[in-house]
Amino acid sequence: MHIRFLAAVALTASTASALLRFSCSQLVVERLDPLVNPGMAPSPHLHQIVGGNAFNVTMDPATPPPSQATCTTCTFADDFSNYWTAILYFRARNGSFIRVPQKPNMGFEAANGGMTVYYTPFFTGRGGPGTVTAFRPGFRMLIGKQEYRTREEASRFRQLTYTCLQNILTRTGETLDMPKRPCPAGIMSNVRFPTCWDGKNLDTPDHMAHVAYPASGTFENNGPCPASHPVKIPQLFFEVIWDTSKFNAKDLWPEDGSQPFVWSQGDETGFGNHGDYVFGWKDNALQIAMDSNCDRCPQLKSQSLATGNKCIGPLHVREKIDGCKLLPLFQSQNDVARAMLTMSVGLDAIPGLTPDLKYRN
Repeated sequence: MHIRFLAAVALTASTASALLRFSCSQLVVERLDPLVNPGMAPSPHLHQIVGGNAFNVTMDPATPPPSQATCTTCTFADDFSNYWTAILYFRARNGSFIRVPQKPNMGFEAANGGMTVYYTPFFTGRGGPGTVTAFRPGFRMLIGKQEYRTREEASRFRQLTYTCLQNILTRTGETLDMPKRPCPAGIMSNVRFPTCWDGKNLDTPDHMAHVAYPASGTFENNGPCPASHPVKIPQLFFEVIWDTSKFNAKDLWPEDGSQPFVWSQGDETGFGNHGDYVFGWKDNALQIAMDSNCDRCPQLKSQSLATGNKCIGPLHVREKIDGCKLLPLFQSQNDVARAMLTMSVGLDAIPGLTPDLKYRN
C-alpha cells in the first residue's frame, strides 16, 4: 500500500510520526444513525457508512461489533469499527438533486468509494508502549454539529474542513465552508476528532463531552491534554473524496454564482460537517499498533481491497436515494448534470427533507 510515502503526502509534514492509514470501502448508504438516533429507522438524514457489517439500528454498547460482525470493508481485517458521515448532493438549476459519488484516495484506487481512515498516535517526537491509549470496547464519539450553519459555530471544532482538490495530491488550502469554485479533482471533506479522553466515560449524552482538544497548542505540536481529559488517545481522521468533477461546468451552477452542493441534512454552507465513530477493533489490535508506532503494521491482520469491497451491509431502510441513472446515454462528464437543466433526472428532494431542505415531520 506504500503507506509511508502516502502518509507523508497526506500530512505534508516530515515530522509526522508513523500512523495507520488505510481504506474502508462503502458498506451501506441509508438513513440510520445509531449514535444520535438509536432505534430510529429511518433516522432524520442520510449517511454513508464504512467498516464492519454488524452496523445496525441500535449498536448496543453491550454488544461489541467484533462479536457480531462477519466481515469488514477496511483493509485492516481486525477493524470492525463503524465510521460514518453525511452524504453530499448536487442541486441542479431545476431544483432536483443528484447524489455525488465518492471516489478512492491515492493508493486505494480499487476501493469501492468509502473513505480513508487515519489513526495517529502522536505527531512529533517519539513515544512507546502506553504513550497513547487506544479506544476501549464500547467507546464511541461524534464530532461536529449537523445543524451548524455559521462560521462562528463551526469554529468551535478545530479541524472539520474541506480541501478543493486540484489533483489527488492536494493537501493545502483547507476551508471551514464548502469550496466556492469548481474543484478539478473533487472536494475532500476532512474530519479530525479530539485527542484527549476523560479516562472514565466510553460515551456521554452528547457523544462529545468525554473527549477534548489539547489545553494549549494543538495535537500536531504535541499540546498537553487538559486536566479534565488527561488521557491521550489517537487522532482519528477521515478523508472522504467526493467526485464533484462531473458538475464542474459553470453553466451547471446557480446563476448567482453560489456553490451547488448540499449535505444530506440540508446544509448548503458546509459548516454542518460532522462524523461519527463506534470503536470495534478486535482484542488489543489497535493498542498494539499504537504502541508499535507502525505504518504498515505487519503485527496486524490485513486483507485486500477486493476482499473489503465484497463486504456489504444489510439495508435496514429501503428508499430511493438516487434519481434516474442516465450516465450510459451521455458522452462527456458534464452531460448528465447538464441534462438536469432541462429534465428531472435527479430526486425532487433529498431523503428525509422537503425540497426547500427542511426536515420532514
